Amino acid sequence: MSEGDSRLGFETRAIHVGQTPDPRTGAVIPPIYATSTFAQDGVGGLREGGYEYSRTRNPTRTALEECLASLEGGRHALAFPSGMAASDVAMRTMLRPGDHIVIPDDAYGGTFRLVDKVLALWGIEHTPVHQADLAAVRAAIRPNTKVIWCETPTNPLLAISDLAGLAQIAAEAGARLVVDNTFATPYLQSPLGLGADVVLHSTTKYLGGHSDVVGGALITSDDELNEQFAFLRNASGSVPGPFDAWLTLRGVKTLAVRMERHSDNAERIVEALLGHPRVERVYYPGLREHPGHEVAAKQMRRFGGMVSFTVAGGEQAALDVTAKTKLFILAESLGGVESLIEHPHKMTHASVAGSELEVPDNLIRLSVGIEDGTDLVQDLLQALA
Repeated sequence: MSEGDSRLGFETRAIHVGQTPDPRTGAVIPPIYATSTFAQDGVGGLREGGYEYSRTRNPTRTALEECLASLEGGRHALAFPSGMAASDVAMRTMLRPGDHIVIPDDAYGGTFRLVDKVLALWGIEHTPVHQADLAAVRAAIRPNTKVIWCETPTNPLLAISDLAGLAQIAAEAGARLVVDNTFATPYLQSPLGLGADVVLHSTTKYLGGHSDVVGGALITSDDELNEQFAFLRNASGSVPGPFDAWLTLRGVKTLAVRMERHSDNAERIVEALLGHPRVERVYYPGLREHPGHEVAAKQMRRFGGMVSFTVAGGEQAALDVTAKTKLFILAESLGGVESLIEHPHKMTHASVAGSELEVPDNLIRLSVGIEDGTDLVQDLLQALA
């Protein structure tokens, strides 16, 4: 089954696209091609699939890429060894010294570090903007703006951007819109269908789903841009191994059912946090009072498994809560079947301290897993008590 089978349901494509049973043995699960090179029938005589060297292409990686392209509604997908590796290739492909990029004022700390500490040395200019405000985004555009880099929902404050509106601004400016769809996943949101040029994933998170593999991906329908991504990936050697690709593909098979459960549990936790005397504010796009709720309801299937909230008492109070949970594991990352809790100010977003992107020091971020919802609520309430 190929990436062209868009008429099939999401769950069907997640299980079957790129994953035809092995014609030689009948193996239902795609093999792990743990090889660095491939035999040729004479110089340049490549066999089926045209494989010659695994840095360039590998059949296990191809299976994952075909599946991801189908799920995101794109013609092409490329897998990477991490989300940041994918971000690096995307930015270095689309930006040149003297160019300008618009980023969220609530961007993932690793993205900000790449832009502010690495690409800035290469002469790339950047402007953080609250991208829920389309007028502010439009005002930030410069003649040398080449990329609008969007996260929606953002990490960690879960702000929502109107993707169709951003796509229009990018098109008018002659820039490209890149959407980090890690939090929403292709099950909940389809940026390419709303006008984005490129979709980025940290496949470490929900796509892998089991906290056992690190990876990234770029998906696009732009043939030329995909060729440029592939060239730089090959030239820089930024590729995942076949076992990493296989683990990610295994995780993708259950993405739909997991995202439903993540969303169910997140909604229960939000309900428990609202009105709690120690909770100052809850950030979740599923709340009607969330400023981006209407946009999220329009462009998302559901609102996902990420929840953030601030607690009364400042930074130490937040740290105390993160230390007292028993089921929520204190750890970075997100999107696995197990629930995680973290303190962004000192953990995932420490790199933005002192910048325009600095997050509140009493903020707690939850990656709500798929455990029993009642158990999760009780664990959080006892930690807040």
